[in-house]
Amino acid sequence: MIGLFIILFLVLFLPFSVKKVEHNLEAFLFVMGIAAATVSGMMNLHLIEKALVDPINITLAVLIAGLITKWAQKPLEAAILATSKALTPRIFLALMVIILGLASSIITAIIAAIILVIIVNVLPLERKSEVHFTILACFSIGLGAALTPIGEPLSTIVVSKLSEDFGYLFELIGPEVIPAVIVLGIISMFFVKTKESSDTLGSEQPAETYKEIIIRAAKIYLFVMGLTFLGHGFEPLIEKYILGLSPELLYWINMISAVLDNATLAAAEVSPAMDSETIRAILLGLLIAGGMLIPGNIPNIIAAGKLNITSKEWAVFGLPVGLVIMAVYFVILFIF
Repeated sequence: MIGLFIILFLVLFLPFSVKKVEHNLEAFLFVMGIAAATVSGMMNLHLIEKALVDPINITLAVLIAGLITKWAQKPLEAAILATSKALTPRIFLALMVIILGLASSIITAIIAAIILVIIVNVLPLERKSEVHFTILACFSIGLGAALTPIGEPLSTIVVSKLSEDFGYLFELIGPEVIPAVIVLGIISMFFVKTKESSDTLGSEQPAETYKEIIIRAAKIYLFVMGLTFLGHGFEPLIEKYILGLSPELLYWINMISAVLDNATLAAAEVSPAMDSETIRAILLGLLIAGGMLIPGNIPNIIAAGKLNITSKEWAVFGLPVGLVIMAVYFVILFIF
């Protein structure tokens, strides 16, 4: 247990405090995952096979969607401009928050975030509007991508650990996630000013190279593989310390995913021994809080990096939005 606690401490705090670890997160988690599985005695041929197979679907989805986005970037930009003019920018952006959120479960959160960046670059909005739109869209993408196991690493890991089918997460959290995505789209209409301004985040982005697309897919494969080892390696720790906690407590504890990648936390927390209410509380806490700050989710990191959104800019808007959503869903899940 002491060894697992040391590994857990390293996993939770080094990516947040050491830049070199943050920039090489996939390799770091892969090493930590192998260490956890070895220390806990969970490492065996079955787990190795599982770790090799589990990342394949999401990796292929990221690779294929990345290629399609590269080939379709110019037509996509033209379609964005034409559609926004036909619908008015406010309605168009609201629809994009909803569509990207729901589509991210199929095209992956990473590709949805790249399309989001293209949209922000194409439409000339005020800087504050671009920040607000980006954050709301990333909340939507982070939530919606979790509806299928190919949407994002968190959902891949959860479905794998629980040995569930493709539609499991949609049935478990779909009734909570889909209304949230729609409401985020409606809210975006009130935070977007369409007056043109030279003070914008966007700048014309060149299309990604094939090398960048392939490297990103390889990193996702390594990331999910590491999380598979990590999740199974932490099972003794989960059984001893997490299984007895109430869903209400786990829900709020998982606000820590605002500063730590929520897929990592899901790998450490979720167990087949948990009932559906506890798993739902864990996932919703992780998914909502994951949008509050830049490090909490992959779409945040991609969008903030490409659009030069600072941590302060994100926190000023993202934290209040996330806290309100957390409070609303706490009432819905545990009081009503």
